[in-house]
Amino acid sequence: MADINQLFKRYYTKELEKNNSKTVYDLFKWKKVDVLLKDYKTGKVLVDMKDLEFPSHYSQNSCDIIASKYFRRAGVPSATGSETSMKMVAHRLVNFWCEALKDEGLIKTDEQASIFYDEMVYGLLAQLYAPNSPQWFNTGLALSYGIKGSPQGNFYFDETLGKVVKSEDNYSRTQASACFIVSVEDKLLGNHSISEQFVTETKLFKGGSGTGTNFSTLRAEGEKLSGGGVSSGLMSFLKGFDRNAGAIKSGGTTRRAAKMVCIDIDHPEIEEFITWKANEEDKVRALIKMGYDSDFNGEAYATVSGQNSNNSIRIYDDFMQKVCDLGINPDAEIELKGRVDDKVNRKIKVKELWDLMNVSSWKCADPAPQFDDTFNAWHTCPAGEDGVLGAKHNKLNSTNPCGEYAFLDDTSCNLSSINVYNFYDNDKNTFDIEGFLHMISLNQLMLEASIQWGQYPTEDIARKTYYFRTTGLGVANLSSLLMVMGHPYDSDEARAVANSLTGILTGQSYYVSSLMAESVGTFAKYEINKESMLKVIRNHSRAAGSLHSNFEGLNYKPYIADHSLLKALSLDDLSSTLKSVWKKALDNGTKHGYRNAQVSVIAPTGTISFAMDCGATSIEPFFSHIVYKKLAGGGFMTLVNPVIESSLKNLGYSDEEISDIVKYITRTEKVTKDGYEFEKLADGKLEGAPHLKPEHYSVFDTANTCGTGKRYIAPEGHVKMVAAISPVISGAISKTVNLPKEASVDDIKNITILSWKLGVKGITIYRDGCKASQPLNTSMDEASEMQLEDLSYSDLLGAAKELQSNLTNYKRRAKPQGVRYGNTHPAQIDDVKIYTTVNRNPNGEICEIYITTDREGTIITGLLNSLSKSISVMLQYHVPAQDISRMLRGQMYEPYGFVQKHPYIKYVTSISDLISKIIDIELGDFSKCQVKPDDYDMQQKSKTIETSLVNANTAPSSSPILKEDDETQKGERVYGSVCPTCSSTKMVRNGTCMLCQDCGSTTGCS
Repeated sequence: MADINQLFKRYYTKELEKNNSKTVYDLFKWKKVDVLLKDYKTGKVLVDMKDLEFPSHYSQNSCDIIASKYFRRAGVPSATGSETSMKMVAHRLVNFWCEALKDEGLIKTDEQASIFYDEMVYGLLAQLYAPNSPQWFNTGLALSYGIKGSPQGNFYFDETLGKVVKSEDNYSRTQASACFIVSVEDKLLGNHSISEQFVTETKLFKGGSGTGTNFSTLRAEGEKLSGGGVSSGLMSFLKGFDRNAGAIKSGGTTRRAAKMVCIDIDHPEIEEFITWKANEEDKVRALIKMGYDSDFNGEAYATVSGQNSNNSIRIYDDFMQKVCDLGINPDAEIELKGRVDDKVNRKIKVKELWDLMNVSSWKCADPAPQFDDTFNAWHTCPAGEDGVLGAKHNKLNSTNPCGEYAFLDDTSCNLSSINVYNFYDNDKNTFDIEGFLHMISLNQLMLEASIQWGQYPTEDIARKTYYFRTTGLGVANLSSLLMVMGHPYDSDEARAVANSLTGILTGQSYYVSSLMAESVGTFAKYEINKESMLKVIRNHSRAAGSLHSNFEGLNYKPYIADHSLLKALSLDDLSSTLKSVWKKALDNGTKHGYRNAQVSVIAPTGTISFAMDCGATSIEPFFSHIVYKKLAGGGFMTLVNPVIESSLKNLGYSDEEISDIVKYITRTEKVTKDGYEFEKLADGKLEGAPHLKPEHYSVFDTANTCGTGKRYIAPEGHVKMVAAISPVISGAISKTVNLPKEASVDDIKNITILSWKLGVKGITIYRDGCKASQPLNTSMDEASEMQLEDLSYSDLLGAAKELQSNLTNYKRRAKPQGVRYGNTHPAQIDDVKIYTTVNRNPNGEICEIYITTDREGTIITGLLNSLSKSISVMLQYHVPAQDISRMLRGQMYEPYGFVQKHPYIKYVTSISDLISKIIDIELGDFSKCQVKPDDYDMQQKSKTIETSLVNANTAPSSSPILKEDDETQKGERVYGSVCPTCSSTKMVRNGTCMLCQDCGSTTGCS
């Protein structure tokens, strides 16, 4: 007979049964590392930790991320007052989970506790899984170190009292949830009011969590008010909430506020909402042309509204069907309905609204579609907590900011992700299905433990989290597994593997949930949602191929597991396991119910992907084949993505052939530029590699073109992957479909329609270059001289690194002799007059810069002399002028403000910022100036800037500015965005959020 006791078994720690003197920590080799993290802009040391202890297989990057983000650095009873070993972190987390499960009654014996502890510690240290960031931040601090903290206004449900109570302190219970959905009602004051929404969002943002809300309950502009007069409208309040989120972001928190705003498509202000961000983006472009900083965190974006949220439209099937039938009925309409006043109702043509949506998405990537009926067709608890089927408050109305958690309003979800690649044996070409199932089971117990001893920011969230106990287990590093198995990301084979793995994860999770229900009872509101939940479980079982009957309540045909293909691929174990786990999940759940209303999501796995040394995040494909390994002593080593070699071996290539292919990817060539000869590394493409068969090219396709290569994963391939996974996931999938800048509005329409037809719940579409903070990029023509406007980001990344590779021996350029020729720029900031002279050598290159002032004998004079000498010496050592400009740009100190006496520069943030703008002018770039020359040609300006940036690649590799591009890229680069933690510019798109490649900070909530 099945019971929960079967879950407590030794799989990875069997050795401890034979040797009682050993602990789980003795199963690993350990090393000491130093961690140093600096702010890229100021050079300020953010983290400097010595002699930290990590398992020896951890990369330096993983150690840096874990130590800087997750090691507790205050209040720990140790010599340093901080955590200094991964052993301490593992114990802090796992010991808490273990004690919580004891309290819940799921762990009944000391032996079970010992097994759970050892196996979970092993899995964490072996990088088999990682919980979401709030767990690392908060869990176990009181239990392990006595760190309790003062009360922060959190709540939990006291089972003994049968009600929600306030937490006595901040850390005895854990705030382990990253995902929240919050409701708002159409009233100014009181519970769930507009005013309370400000407080709730502020509390969540302060703690680093994200929130999602459907604001369609708010009245439209012009709707009557009970006290007389009319409402100022939905958009007026959305702009206020946006400003609040921006204020919290700039208030010293670890990351920007993560926020999802959803609006139903039939709201009377839907047009204003759709065009909100697109119109604001137009303002940003105008401000940038005036000289305001184009950085996403800069003045231009800070001036406009709508920049602190991901915006989505909840779209109904009826609307999408009318879209598909526009060829037959081009005049189809929908009615926009007032929330309380039908006098504002009006009809609008479907085509007009459809075009408006897609043009806005083309312009700025917002708003994104969320298909409301598809979400709710998979809703396990449509009766909510009050048993009212069909009520708006019992629907799935919104998601968390990243889009993966979709459940009832005023609920939360804590996440964990399993590194599927680490279950694959490269030597045997086998996937450890038993180990995978084991780790799924233990992770669900862990997530359940985090609810048992959890706490939450509002009374409603505390109550409903207790009532429904949703968890969110997912996967990471899927692309590494697919590539090493030899399956192209956009292929039936890859989709079959992805579907089976995620299906096994969800099926096993529901089975474990049913075992927990058998042991300690179902979630509190199971009985009133029983029939709906079992219907959804049956549909999951049908999608998994475990149950053979018609789908219930679906008006589309979802992806069904391809068991014949799995068997053809010799993956019979995946096929049989997928069927068996869903049979057990349905059979045991029918008998005993479930402990958790949801069990799985696909989150972006931002920071935790670094902690697990993943080659790729979540279910995202690879971005590039060239990686840069961070070295303990500083610097980087250029390598080929190691998964490529394993994949080539599994495809049957010999060691010699693999070596030749790797050499091709990292090949070098001699290049002469500006009179200097050096070796340039290749751009990382595989096409044309010796021995590599053309039929294998697709195995190594990436999200974007690699260098001069032409191949990349088609946008439809991303949609099909999401569609293959969606029917076997409880929640949703955080995923962005990237389109090239040449994509048309029709391309966006086609992707949206395809997503709806395939049963994707929600999708984000991002066209390269659609944000004003991001310059446009295309592919490089090998036959032409390399220009920045011809480079994709992967090309540029490779070029920037490769051009630096052999330039460390540059000699200092001789000073020009005799009379120098140049320009003097007068300027006055406040009452300080500044004279900047820019001299050039006989070749016309900037060689010296002298800065003087009328304040003779003052400190400022001495500082300007020092700055002049420093800049001039940098120029003599071949540091490009534009890099110096970038280094000085945006620095802020007195004097600053309006500028007089200069024809083009009218505002600066400091003298350094003034010098930056002057250098730009001398290089022909007036884009940062408030006034442009009358005959200034914008197209010529762009060419000048881009050409000068290419010249930056000839700087010595020791240049502190160019080290910004030294890291591995695991996503699409988001140009113009700066990390709020370390000021790095290496922000990449990760799902619907952004991720810093240097310090691991994310703009999302996972």
